[in-house]
Amino acid sequence: MIRIGDQFYDKTHFARRSAELGELTGISAGLRYAVCFADTAEWLALFFAIRDAGASVLPIHPGTPYAAARKLAIQAGCERLFYNSFAGEVLPDSAPKSREGKLLQMSSGTTGAPKLIARTWLNIETEIASYVRSFTLPETMTPIVACPTPHSYGLICGILVGLHRGVTPHIVDTSNPKHILKVMRESERPLLYTSPAILHMLAQLLPAGERMHAAMTSGTVLPEPWFVRIRQKCDHLFQQYGCSEAGCIAINPDLTAANDMGYVLPHALAETGSNLESAAEIVITKEGSQPIHTRDLGYSRADGMLVFVSRMDDMINVAGLNVYPKDVEDAVTAMPGITDAVAFRKSDRFAGERVALLFSAERPVLPGKLRDWLSRQLAAHQLPSEMIQVADIPRQANGKISRRDVAERHAAGAFLPNQSGVAS
Repeated sequence: MIRIGDQFYDKTHFARRSAELGELTGISAGLRYAVCFADTAEWLALFFAIRDAGASVLPIHPGTPYAAARKLAIQAGCERLFYNSFAGEVLPDSAPKSREGKLLQMSSGTTGAPKLIARTWLNIETEIASYVRSFTLPETMTPIVACPTPHSYGLICGILVGLHRGVTPHIVDTSNPKHILKVMRESERPLLYTSPAILHMLAQLLPAGERMHAAMTSGTVLPEPWFVRIRQKCDHLFQQYGCSEAGCIAINPDLTAANDMGYVLPHALAETGSNLESAAEIVITKEGSQPIHTRDLGYSRADGMLVFVSRMDDMINVAGLNVYPKDVEDAVTAMPGITDAVAFRKSDRFAGERVALLFSAERPVLPGKLRDWLSRQLAAHQLPSEMIQVADIPRQANGKISRRDVAERHAAGAFLPNQSGVAS
């Protein structure tokens, strides 16, 4: 059973509709299909039809324009594109048939050009079984999926895990945070799957004295002030960690520090440093697969907790001294009135690299005031050499920030202060 908005769809509905769509579209094992559908029920029915036929599917966010969706489908080697239509468009230059059906994803491209990730259905079933067996607290909770269902976080962890547990996932529209709160209030023991940005917004909207039963965060580390506010508003706060290539590989069942990613699930192995001083790249291995280099810097504590330090590609080298962007962002967002921030590298003729900063705030912030605040929180080499106040920090559809994209756009002059903003 899956609930989409106020409509319930049982297993019989999806079995019947998937069979109809399989016959209507002529889905064949071994082929690759791209699907971009605004109708969630129909998208899921087509997803189940493709999976059950042993074919491969590339889910595309429903807000993607046709030209961009077609480009993604061709990049992924898909034979056909279903773009809000079951007719399907035959695509050129398709990839050879594969003997195994797979879930196809284009990586977020936060550290470079997006690349195709292909995971077999067996690989995903193994992840789900490991997830459910190890993370038992939500067994009687209602999954509230307030994130895109074409993304693996919503699709695998929110929907497929819920179905595996025998509970009914409730998929809700993310455009109205107050509606999400209403759904949670009406649900029994709700567990919210959503992005850090939406979770932070909900924590701010909750009236004094009201709390969320449970929430899961994923995709990016919570800025420290966000973490404190959200933690105060949740009876249970969970965090999961993974990457496109490996799926979910660790879960924290009781988040007490934002950087504590979780305990590694039994189907995976994570190799990294043993403490902060020896922090190293987190490398994931799973049975029968090659090591996956995450480009995340971290370490594993003696109790088994996997701790995140920084993206290796995000680290800023200021005259030989390493600066982790999150340290800067935490200091910025701790200042009253600051709502969001992203620190990134910019070239510097003397130091090689310097820290630059975009931030948003409730009202205009004077450069000197922010600089005075940061000088009491950060070392000299961590201080931003340039600070720009903008209306909103640019985020991707999954809620992540691409510092590489921000840096490129900044270098091209894309970020000018808003009318009430300031720069230094």
